[in-house]
Amino acid sequence: MPRFTVIVPAYQVQAYLHECLESVLSQSYADVEVIGVDDGSPDACGEILDDFAARDPRVRAVRLPQHTGRARAAALERATGDYVLFLDGTDTLTPHALRTIADRLKETGEPDLLVHGRARLDRTGTPVPEPSPPDLGEHGPVPFAPADRPGLLTTPARSRAYRREFLDRRAAHLPADQPYVWSYGTLLAAEQLATLDQICVHERRPHGTASPDETNIFDQYDQIFALLEQRPGLAATWHPVLYRRMLDHLAARSARLPRRAHADFLRRTRDCCRRHRATGVRAALRHTPLRLGMHRTLRALRLITTGARRTARLTARLSRALRTGALRLHYGLQRRLPLREDRAVFTARAGHGSGPGVLEAAFRALAPHLRTAWIARPEQQHTVPPGPRRLVPDTAAYWSALARSKYLITDTDLDHRLIKRSGQIVVQTGRGTPLGHLGLDLLDRPAAAPGTDLGRLLRAVDQWDYVLSGNRHTTLTCERVLPGRYRTLEYGRPGNDVFQRATSADVARLRESLGVPAGAVALLYVPAHRDYRRTQPARLDLERVLRRLGPRFVLLARTPHTRPGDRLPERSIERSIERLIDVGDHANIRSLCLASDALITDYAPLMFDYAGLDRPIVLHMDDWAAYDAARGTYLDPRACPPGAIARDEDGLIDIFASGHWCGSRSAQVRAAFRARFCPHDDGRAAERVVRHVVLGQTGETAGWPVVVPPQDRHPVPAAASLVRPPQATVDHTKGTRTAPPGAANDHH
Repeated sequence: MPRFTVIVPAYQVQAYLHECLESVLSQSYADVEVIGVDDGSPDACGEILDDFAARDPRVRAVRLPQHTGRARAAALERATGDYVLFLDGTDTLTPHALRTIADRLKETGEPDLLVHGRARLDRTGTPVPEPSPPDLGEHGPVPFAPADRPGLLTTPARSRAYRREFLDRRAAHLPADQPYVWSYGTLLAAEQLATLDQICVHERRPHGTASPDETNIFDQYDQIFALLEQRPGLAATWHPVLYRRMLDHLAARSARLPRRAHADFLRRTRDCCRRHRATGVRAALRHTPLRLGMHRTLRALRLITTGARRTARLTARLSRALRTGALRLHYGLQRRLPLREDRAVFTARAGHGSGPGVLEAAFRALAPHLRTAWIARPEQQHTVPPGPRRLVPDTAAYWSALARSKYLITDTDLDHRLIKRSGQIVVQTGRGTPLGHLGLDLLDRPAAAPGTDLGRLLRAVDQWDYVLSGNRHTTLTCERVLPGRYRTLEYGRPGNDVFQRATSADVARLRESLGVPAGAVALLYVPAHRDYRRTQPARLDLERVLRRLGPRFVLLARTPHTRPGDRLPERSIERSIERLIDVGDHANIRSLCLASDALITDYAPLMFDYAGLDRPIVLHMDDWAAYDAARGTYLDPRACPPGAIARDEDGLIDIFASGHWCGSRSAQVRAAFRARFCPHDDGRAAERVVRHVVLGQTGETAGWPVVVPPQDRHPVPAAASLVRPPQATVDHTKGTRTAPPGAANDHH
């Protein structure tokens, strides 16, 4: 008997059915059966279900001879799981949804019904906000009765998990294929409810797919109120709620009808309201024309409302246009005023821990006559370092600063409307040592850079005066793929100065703020973003890795999000064990580096910066061929590794279990890697940049900071004591996987 039965009715959804089924079968919680029902679909839904059933024994395909609308009922008759979930063929489960639901069911004592979160997506995959989302807070006693949270009444079947025993015992008489009778009836019949405040389902209603059948909507509400009359104890509480919900639903439905159908629909609405309105039930004033069947009055009110909304939108557009015009005029006037030689403006993607942030502090320390300002949007103000003046984009102060400041320092793109003036100096601090292709090399790899405007990028490059580089590889690559008249300053990465300047007290403070226990070995996991994939699948089962490694290890997980338009409010890391710490929202990546004892990555450029810390690095390269083919790379980390290499998850576990991650061979290859890619990261890169750009000094000037060789540097040490267990004899830096005697077994 499986834990879950997922029922998927399929009718004319062949384009989405594959993704729907894969989202279920690829869950980290595998104790599931899938019943897919071809409801007489004229397209290839039936063949797709048969293919999945042939290759995965957890899938059962049911073929109905014609479209009857009884797909859910037919599947329920065959369900054997402890709990039943419903998905439409266009829906998908979010990663780890079933495991999260299973854990919550266990925590709440196996309730009759669990309501979880959902997110509606439009045809482009962008989340559509709910006007009034239900209260899914995991507060108060659980399980609870339906009357404790009447707002859950509006939740659809696809955002619930039903205990099958409850359905057989108390809801067998309910028609599963009448959506409103089923949704309301099951909630009224339930005695124990629980909630899960996490999005588990993405609901998609693509353009052209049919909406749920509502032709019998009045019959369904008649059945719902008849069910309520059979339970007098609930009528006093639920009748007003149901009545108001019905009015809201019918009002929304009438607004979507063609004009010729209004009169008949409102007549039936009036009759339905008369049948079910009880003494003492008060309806909102806005529903009066609907209840009385006054279709002309209702149409007039809607025309007035629509006109008011259009007027408001037009007014807002005119206001924005006037404001934009005024700001452009202001910018033009400011550009005619003299440059301010004592002003510098900074902006960055990641706040004060980035290269511009470190340079801003160096500007104030070495050139105190300069006044600095920092550009950040209101939601990013918490990342702004203390000291500089704060500027919000598209304000008068913002355009004044861009027009009159001599120095503009950034690691991202400046405003494309900026017109660089003679005498202004633009410093591009760069985004690290490149592994994947950049700039012009992306011309033949459109999947690796969707939405990238190379023309705009090259226009921005034409404005650069200086580009910072940490090594010769970065210099040669950037000058070729980002051609321009700028000068490359190969002085090191200013953002990495903190690795040489931080103290052990700083490391201890950072670890405490992140919740890393004293004496634990903290592993920082930062996989690369796959630009060529719309979603970012999990490369590792992080919980399994931690269970295999034992209680000494803690994992700081910084996994990539989906693309901006697809990012949803749920957490990307499931945290059912305390040693798995989600640091995805942490603003300062270098603070995470300092707090960790080792880095686990695949192809993230962070490996080149982390090498300057002289701490162990382990590469998990399970899809190198796919990444190299899609993105394109400038070097193969297997030929010049920064540490041990794992080909798969078990190999990664063995590397840590055997001690190769911090062994002598790993230290040897890391030293060569650090010498090649961190030749100038001695803690004084920012000082060299400021002396050159602002003070006009060069390497021949007295007092110029000489670069300390890598072997003579002393970066802040890791907090944990890296005691190694007995090592196996295999060289993991070549990617070979073996386990030493006594290596941990997989009890997952």
